[in-house]
Amino acid sequence: MEAQYSNNKTPILFVIILATSAIGQGTRVGFYRTTCPRAEIIVQSVVQSFVNSNTTIAPGLLRMFFHDCFVRGCDASILLDGSYGEKTAPPNNRLRGFEVIDAAKSQLETICPGVVSCADILALAARDSVVQSGGFWWEVRTGRRDGLVSRKSDATNLPGRKDSIEVQIKKFAEKGLNIQDLVTLTGGHTIGTAACELFCYRLYNFNSTNGPDPAINQTFLPHLRSLCPEGGDDANRVDLDTGSVHKFDISYYENLKNGRGILESDSQLWNDPRTQRFVEWFLGGSREQQSKFSVEFGKSMVRLGDVGVKTGDEGEIRRVCYAIN
Repeated sequence: MEAQYSNNKTPILFVIILATSAIGQGTRVGFYRTTCPRAEIIVQSVVQSFVNSNTTIAPGLLRMFFHDCFVRGCDASILLDGSYGEKTAPPNNRLRGFEVIDAAKSQLETICPGVVSCADILALAARDSVVQSGGFWWEVRTGRRDGLVSRKSDATNLPGRKDSIEVQIKKFAEKGLNIQDLVTLTGGHTIGTAACELFCYRLYNFNSTNGPDPAINQTFLPHLRSLCPEGGDDANRVDLDTGSVHKFDISYYENLKNGRGILESDSQLWNDPRTQRFVEWFLGGSREQQSKFSVEFGKSMVRLGDVGVKTGDEGEIRRVCYAIN
């Protein structure tokens, strides 16, 4: 079945100048410059307020944008309520930050009713969550319209925690994204956590054996087992980037190299030469390496943000992000 729907804690330190012209999708930088000039400022302010109160909001918004774009394109269909909508799919039931989008939309509807799409708010909020976590700022092309369909079954196409490198590459390629985009965007796991139930199988009886996943550093294994004991609480959460969970930096890639990747799909990035070379590209503790990652992350996010966008007469501008107009 399917649900159908119609009708200043962290300063900006660096500015990444990216292409400002739309590439065939009808989006552009500054789309709301005349129709709602304060749109981006309002979204930024709302995100900043929520992240200042709860740092877990930042990775939540980033994941939400990624999950939205990979299912039916970047059309905010993930925000729609409904028993059979994307929001109810297993990969999405742990997402957080929906209240941030609703708060930003509410403010925008007060000053620019029916102008700013939920899809654009989500794209802007993802960027601003990265900035609030110490990453670089990038130009977001806007002008998306909101989708009318949200299906739980479509979320099965999302990249999964057990996907092989071959499957990951294929899923990204289907969205027009290359191997570099795969490694770069997965680097978003530098912030956020994962529940034990998503990876604890790696710690004890991996692949029907009596031992752990050999890809896990054996000196790191006791630490993970202490956080996720066998038979313990599967809801316990573990940092995806050990030692740097709230900071948008390149330590995530160092952890992959050292056998400290938490998700199986993440750890495989180091074990396949097609992806390892891009992990190596970001390795090193220098300011230059950090800058390289942030710049490339912004570029990949722009490409992700072009996936399946609706513009012109497609879709609609929802007045409430989680419900039909």
